[in-house]
Amino acid sequence: MALARGLLGKHLVRRRRSGRVEAHLITEVEAYDGESDRASHASRGRTRRTEVLYARGGVWYVYLCYGVHEMLNLVVGPPEHPAAVLIRGVAGIAGPGRVTRALGIGRALNGRPVSRKSGLWIEDRGVRVPRRAVRASPRVGVDYAGPVWAAKPWRFRWEPGPGSG
Repeated sequence: MALARGLLGKHLVRRRRSGRVEAHLITEVEAYDGESDRASHASRGRTRRTEVLYARGGVWYVYLCYGVHEMLNLVVGPPEHPAAVLIRGVAGIAGPGRVTRALGIGRALNGRPVSRKSGLWIEDRGVRVPRRAVRASPRVGVDYAGPVWAAKPWRFRWEPGPGSG
């Protein structure tokens, strides 16, 4: 969970096809950890869809949700341990589907490295997020995982103040 919380205040940087580069302050994330996590796509084991989750951390897992929204996740586990962090919000854009739509992110990035070469990466630009400013709460839309897993406080939010980033 520390890795998920640690993404708050980092910048999600996107290079568009035009060459324009834009950076967005990460303000909300959700963590998913392993096959035992009933809310994780990996809870049903390794499949064609979830194969990327078993990679070494540092690649993107992008999937289509409800046939409508692309969802962007950073794979963070060691090899063979399916763990990922869903990027739920950036400054000025709330909701993971809105983030991917605004940044032009699609499944073509699935399995690609988090790097300048892929056109989508994360930068630390020195923004410090005080621990007391982070709100932990249950993840969104995972009631299907059962009461124990749905209630895990693995959603982390931060509302930056003026001059935060």
